[in-house]
Amino acid sequence: MTCGEVGKLLQRYLDGTLAGGRAARLSAHLEDCRRCGLEADTYELIKKALADSRGQVPSESLARLRAFGERIARGDEPVER
Repeated sequence: MTCGEVGKLLQRYLDGTLAGGRAARLSAHLEDCRRCGLEADTYELIKKALADSRGQVPSESLARLRAFGERIARGDEPVER
């Protein structure tokens, strides 16, 4: 599985809705690919933080999360800060 394929399927995988062999291949890729593994970990942390906020999430935060998801789906390089 390529990084681009992982980007397109990562959300479904993290939500537990990616079935069978695809989930196993994606999991193996996350173990082998540091970049994709870090993106998956980051995405999980963001989801947890949003769930824990229990209140209004600033629109800027939602926009940044959407942009992050779109970069993953395209397979873009991570943004350095």
